[in-house]
Amino acid sequence: MVRILLSGCNGKMGRVITDIAHYREDVKIVAGYDLNDSIPNDYPVFTQLDQCNVPVDVIVDFSHPSALERVINYAISGKFPLVIATTGLSDEQIIQIKESARHAPILFSANMSLGVNLLLELVQKAAKLLYSNFDIEIVEIHHNQKIDAPSGTALALADTINQALPEKYRYIYDRHTKRVKRSKDEIGIHAIRGGNIAGDHTVIFAGNDEVIELRHIANSKEIFGVGALKAAVFMQNKAPGFYTMQDLLNI
Repeated sequence: MVRILLSGCNGKMGRVITDIAHYREDVKIVAGYDLNDSIPNDYPVFTQLDQCNVPVDVIVDFSHPSALERVINYAISGKFPLVIATTGLSDEQIIQIKESARHAPILFSANMSLGVNLLLELVQKAAKLLYSNFDIEIVEIHHNQKIDAPSGTALALADTINQALPEKYRYIYDRHTKRVKRSKDEIGIHAIRGGNIAGDHTVIFAGNDEVIELRHIANSKEIFGVGALKAAVFMQNKAPGFYTMQDLLNI
């Protein structure tokens, strides 16, 4: 059984992961880290990481970008494998994650859904075949409480597409500021916010007389929690290095 320290345990996703873990036999949340310790849990919750005195195997971080450095430093100091599922991270923070992975095993993903990570693979294959004759657009839809836009998953999809292309495409977020025709070397990225939509991502390949769409719809936050726990099991006893959900899928 993998013993988990859950960072952000009293946030929305933290509560989801706590509930899911109750029904699994391969994982157990033995401690939590959150600035809010007012919510009762069946495991101790610490407001400071250095106060945690519970043996753990893996840290799962589903908290806030402001907590990233503290969580990484704690993982390195204790040589704990770390799963980072926090969204809204800056480019500098992602660089920090990759550099820190030299000292501790770290898995990072902008989206913990297994389906989304399969979508990333499919999109990359499609881009390799279609880019020369198709325009590429990404549309993402999320609930009205989401702060960051575009979503980390939309950017991950764009990055994955760019990795497959012989030349880098530009990301275009706002077309109304320039009255010009669409250029070939761009990926349009569009964000929609409303209701309680958990997540909806569509990659559109638009060519002459035909359109191909690859789409993933998340109907609840539980799929992200399931993926995070699978990642925790995968990361147990891993050597220092940078890991992604693609590594999990590849096994």
